[in-house]
Amino acid sequence: MDLFSEIKASTLMATAIYSLLGMSMFGIALLVMIQLTPFSIRKEIEEDQNTSLGIIIGSAFIGLAIIVGAVMGS
Repeated sequence: MDLFSEIKASTLMATAIYSLLGMSMFGIALLVMIQLTPFSIRKEIEEDQNTSLGIIIGSAFIGLAIIVGAVMGS
């Protein structure tokens, strides 16, 4: 019983589509966050070492990942 023989093409295609959809949603969310903030996120995190901003952005991505995962599971 080979592991790859049981994987269907439709399952692989659905996984690829959901992966691309999730990655595009993460990109769109990052662009929205960059547009809404009155300061440079990159400068704040890299140069000023603003750890709290990094935690907030990471939390937003974790929340988005939970939503995307819930949509994929249903």
